[in-house]
Parts: sequence; structure tokens; C-alpha cells
Amino acid sequence: MAKLKKQQKMKLAAAAIAVCVIVGGTGTAYAANVGGIQRTIQLWMHGDQTSATFDLNTDNGSYSLEYKDTDGNTVTQGGGGVAFDADGNERPLTEDEIMEELNAPDVEYLNDGSVWIYYKNQKIEITDKFDKDNVCYVKIENGDETIYMTVKYQNGYSTSPDKYPDPRSFN
Repeated sequence: MAKLKKQQKMKLAAAAIAVCVIVGGTGTAYAANVGGIQRTIQLWMHGDQTSATFDLNTDNGSYSLEYKDTDGNTVTQGGGGVAFDADGNERPLTEDEIMEELNAPDVEYLNDGSVWIYYKNQKIEITDKFDKDNVCYVKIENGDETIYMTVKYQNGYSTSPDKYPDPRSFN
């Protein structure tokens, strides 16, 4: 009888330890991913659709992105930031706001002196389109969507769905 009670106590103790290990391990895994969302997404990078690992930290509105370039090299980039709500309170960027930025047109200045705009599957060379003030106006059409883009040479750009942004309104 004493031997039977001792075996039952040992089994109970082993079960309690197993429960602690399972609960503790689950809690650790959950804690490591608090505020984070990671998944594979499709993005347009330099005019090519690319699979990327997107890791979003919802606590502070930051993200990291990892993908392979056309040469097969792993590229890692990140960013994020804050926005202000209607009451003037600072808040982390949402996933939708970050994705909107990642999917926006991009301007690249190459070593050969050429200037390119990349938007979704489009690659547009604008090297010779700058005026005497080093400003370029580009209308980008993609299906039903039209984007008006103003580019200041080596000094930023702005977009609008309605009209060309005034170059004095940015930078």
C-alpha cells in the first residue's frame, strides 16, 4: 500500500512538472512575439514582384523586411515611425500605413547618372525630364489609378492622386 501511494505521488509530481514545462514554454513563446506580426508578403521592388518576409512590431510601428534581389543576394531593410491622431497624440504607424509607404512609387539615382521611378511593375527613366530648376513632373498610370508625382533632383519627391504637388510644399 505504501509503495502504491509513493508511485501515485511520483506520477502526480511528474505530471505537475510536465504541466509547468508546457505552460512555461508556451508563455515564453508568446512573450517573444508580443506586439509582432511576421509573414511572407508580395511587394514590387524595382519593378519586379518579390516575396519578402515582413516583420511588424505593432508596439512601436516599426518593421523589417527581408527579400532576395535579382542577383540572389539577401536584402534587409527596415523603417517605421509614428503618426499623430486628430487630438495631436502620437501613435505608432499601423500596418496599413506601413504597407501604403512600401507600395508607393520610389525614386532611385544610379551611379551612371540616370534617375528612375519604380512603381509596381513600371520602371520609368526620368533622367532627361528635369527642368532648369531641377524639378520633374511625372504622371503614372496603373489601370484605373493615376498618380501625379513631383520630383526634385536629389532633394525628395511628393505624390498626389489629384494634381502635381507644388515643389515648394516639400523639403
